[in-house]
Amino acid sequence: MHYVTNTTIDALARELRAARRVLVTTHQKPDGDAMGSVLAVVRACAAAGVEAEGWVVDPCEGNLRAFEGTTKVTHVDPRAPQLPEGDFDLVVVVDTGAWTQLEVLAPWLRARADRVIGLDHHARGDDVAAHRVVDVSCGSCTALLVELVQAMGVDLRAGANDAGRFSIAEALYMGLATDTGWFRFPNARAKEFMLAAHMLNAGVDKNAMYQQLEQSSRAERVLLQARALSSLEFIDAGRALGGGKIAIMRLHAYDFRETGALLEETSGLVNVPMEIASVRASVLVVEDTAAGVTKLSFRSKPAGPDGRFIDVNELAAHFGGGGHVHAAGAKRKAPVDAVVDEVRAMIRA
Repeated sequence: MHYVTNTTIDALARELRAARRVLVTTHQKPDGDAMGSVLAVVRACAAAGVEAEGWVVDPCEGNLRAFEGTTKVTHVDPRAPQLPEGDFDLVVVVDTGAWTQLEVLAPWLRARADRVIGLDHHARGDDVAAHRVVDVSCGSCTALLVELVQAMGVDLRAGANDAGRFSIAEALYMGLATDTGWFRFPNARAKEFMLAAHMLNAGVDKNAMYQQLEQSSRAERVLLQARALSSLEFIDAGRALGGGKIAIMRLHAYDFRETGALLEETSGLVNVPMEIASVRASVLVVEDTAAGVTKLSFRSKPAGPDGRFIDVNELAAHFGGGGHVHAAGAKRKAPVDAVVDEVRAMIRA
């Protein structure tokens, strides 16, 4: 099955406005784009007079949760999951279309397949949503959701408190800013900067957001970063990848126990080796004992003067995952060290 658009934004907007009760969810361990997408759709529905709530499968960073405000979001513990109760006219899945990223809610979603709609900007996905819009040209899922909000005819400032916080615009900007690496990554093009300006004009405080998301880490996270960097190794890429250096880091369960860091605090660590001039791509391999899997994060730099770059979406596909050309993820039911050996072999091929 091809993971492609099979409806229109206007059609999805009409479905949402006609619904009485809507549930919005995204992939487990949400990042800024996933969380921003959930909050934006819930707030847009509320502004249109539609009852809506978000369902997020943890872990979720506290820095992201700080942007929920009074928006109704239920956080699900994957170790003892609860499922939504009551009747929902429509279910919205944002920032993913992959069953592997929706395992906890998958049985519940499958039982309501005809009522699930999807909005995504990733190149790979499954038959999660009966009706979906997939636009890989968008720098974030929230960039796509700007079109949905406009089609629903609601104000970007809707939901804001007296201080201008917790608006639809704030949620949209959070996804856009974080998924573009604060507008440093290749997916930050003229379109994304124009959307950012639109959100700032709607009252978003970009400085406060950056401080909350990027400068409010616990000391334990920094200690975990030191552990990751202490495991750093460089592998010479084989002919298939065009040569060059690829960085690999790993984190075992004991690294989390001994530092006191949380799994969600691995966010962004995979990017650190990209500061090295000779590194073309970076891989972070993390043991997640709660889920019983090893997780992989992949990042790569844009094309250099020679026009070459590494498509990490293809690397992630080797492990059953996916994502974008320069940012992707996957997971494996195997020990960390065995997965690292597999990554090494794949890189050297």
